[in-house]
Amino acid sequence: MRIGPRHPLLGALSFRIALPIFEGFYRRRAIHRADSAFARARIGEIADKIASGGTAYLAGISAAGTHNSGVALIEVTREHGPRLLFNNEEERFSGVKHSNAFPKLSIIAMQEALARMGLSVECIDAWFSAWDYPAFNATLIRTVCEEVPQSLGMLRPGGTPLFRLRDLDRGVRAARHLGRMFESELGSDTPVPLIATPHHENHAWFSFATSPFANREGPTLVAVLDGVGDMAAISIYRCEDGQMWRLYTNDSVFDSLGIYYAVISSTQGGWTWLSSEGRYMGAAAFGDMDRSSNPYYPALKSIFSLQSDGRVYLNRDLANWPRDIQNKPYTQALIDILGEPIAQKDLWNPDAVLRLEDIKHKEATQARLDKAAAAQLVFEDVLIHVIDHWIRKTGSDRLVLTGGTGLNAVGNMRLLEHFGREFYRHDLLRDTQLHLWVPPTPNDAGVTIGAAYMGAYLAGFGVGAPSEHAFYCGLPPAAGEITAALDASPDVERVALVDLNDATRPLFADFMAYMTAQDAIIALYQGAAETGPRALGHRSILANPCNAQTRDNLNARVKFREAIRPLAPMMTLEAALHFFELSDGASDDEYNAYNYMVLTAHAKPEALTHIPAVVHADGTGRLQIVREAADPLTYAYLKALGLRIGVEVTVNTSFNVGGPIAQTPTQALETLRRAKGLDAVLMFSEEGPVFAALHGGTEGDGGTRFRQWLDAWERETGARLRR
Repeated sequence: MRIGPRHPLLGALSFRIALPIFEGFYRRRAIHRADSAFARARIGEIADKIASGGTAYLAGISAAGTHNSGVALIEVTREHGPRLLFNNEEERFSGVKHSNAFPKLSIIAMQEALARMGLSVECIDAWFSAWDYPAFNATLIRTVCEEVPQSLGMLRPGGTPLFRLRDLDRGVRAARHLGRMFESELGSDTPVPLIATPHHENHAWFSFATSPFANREGPTLVAVLDGVGDMAAISIYRCEDGQMWRLYTNDSVFDSLGIYYAVISSTQGGWTWLSSEGRYMGAAAFGDMDRSSNPYYPALKSIFSLQSDGRVYLNRDLANWPRDIQNKPYTQALIDILGEPIAQKDLWNPDAVLRLEDIKHKEATQARLDKAAAAQLVFEDVLIHVIDHWIRKTGSDRLVLTGGTGLNAVGNMRLLEHFGREFYRHDLLRDTQLHLWVPPTPNDAGVTIGAAYMGAYLAGFGVGAPSEHAFYCGLPPAAGEITAALDASPDVERVALVDLNDATRPLFADFMAYMTAQDAIIALYQGAAETGPRALGHRSILANPCNAQTRDNLNARVKFREAIRPLAPMMTLEAALHFFELSDGASDDEYNAYNYMVLTAHAKPEALTHIPAVVHADGTGRLQIVREAADPLTYAYLKALGLRIGVEVTVNTSFNVGGPIAQTPTQALETLRRAKGLDAVLMFSEEGPVFAALHGGTEGDGGTRFRQWLDAWERETGARLRR
């Protein structure tokens, strides 16, 4: 087994030489590292402003990285610390999932939001980049030098999904792009200076600062396990009393749990990167998840070397991706274990399907499912190994997990199971257990927030209120925007409904519950969109969890996705406690860790009987608990479901088909067109008017069914929803 790079000294030397060169190069283009003189001076001015009672506005931007560009804005005050105003993901506005293009549309949406607040970009005190571009560029040089000459292909355009030269070039021009966009407001097109924050540090600080642990005494362990950061794939931090200390970073791109899972899930599942990981995790539940009997696990687990000090090294005798990740990711030894990888040209992107005819699901044979299970088991081995070392070293019983691997909800559950009371009593002689929190945006959709929060941290005001929801992307749809989109869509029927207010909310909630009880499939489109990869009630498709056929119907007729994909249960806290075995390690702030679909839980026997559509093949569910204060309409709907179908639970899946979650009214109607089995989209405007958008067509289509349900509900209740 060969671990570590072939030429480590050459790699280290090249990084040391390249970093100051890139620092100067970017400084001349108004991009300054966080420890630079410019950054210290600007942050000092911000600290003085906040300390004197002023409000600072800090923007975070991801203008060029591996994926998920966007812009975030926070306000920071002396009394309350940082507060997130919005986090605009470029993919939502462009319609290109995981877009890493310069976030022009996101910035325009931010300008519109500022205008509604009576502000402009002139109010922004500083801009913080989510990537340390000088370090990122130097890391590319180091990574190539570590495996020369085989790794030289990474320097070609399209040579690797990790480092794209055109993306790095876009980062060089980010400050100039901003200046040109703001010329009319700032009075010139001079570059807007950027302060480049370390990628893993902004992941870590934001995730800690919005966790239930941020204002508590004692240390919290923060683990960033990423695909790739500026300089590393794994970084460990300790946070306490408003401060953060880095304990460890592995200074490696390829000793990466995230890249391992991306490569295996893609080349075995047949999907492109970023579309493959979640699907493969879902497929694993259908495979053999027993380490003693899975036929692929014993050999595959040697793909990592787990060291006694918690370090993790990729076995480069099996994994060829440090040398040729695009064209030849497997060595012959790995081919002997898993078979030939699916070639790059044969991968397809299920998140960019323009026509339903282009969907091409591969057969889910038992061998393929067992390989997925083996890959997941190895992932869990490595995750537990890393966390085990740092829990023992620090003694902490609180963990914030972030980075892209934080989206592996099953792995997160395994951490809570492994580090329970028995572990702490036996190994650490303490009567406690691990308490875990994962933010709603552990992936790069959250690093724009993280960059802004790092600015607040560096100014000395880094901790605010814990996270309660994720409704921060863009603005709520206006009535005029909805009607304009409907007017431009003659193929879509509409029914104008009464305004939503405190008096009518129970009526809407009960009508939605009535339709669900009739096995209708409806989309809920309300308020600002969720930031992050999960729809949580503002851009959601809802359905009956009691019908065992719901999952097949949704996957086949609405989402047009693989049959192995699970559906998530959205529920009240009371229902979650009744139907699932919630871990005490996720109980902080009334089980806040279950709010965002980042954590699975084992279903109780009554769940299999009463809500079979949301129990996955492995007997778990990826939970979302809804709070009344965070989302009054969705909460009221869940309570109404309790009266209509006997459970305060609904199926929840993202309101999208082959693309990003629908952001605008026009995108919502396009999603309706694609989702052939979707019965209605309920569109709630910011001002109050509500519209039901329906499939147009002949008798028996969506419009007719919806009107029949509405007629029946109005007769039953004596209430009226039609305007």
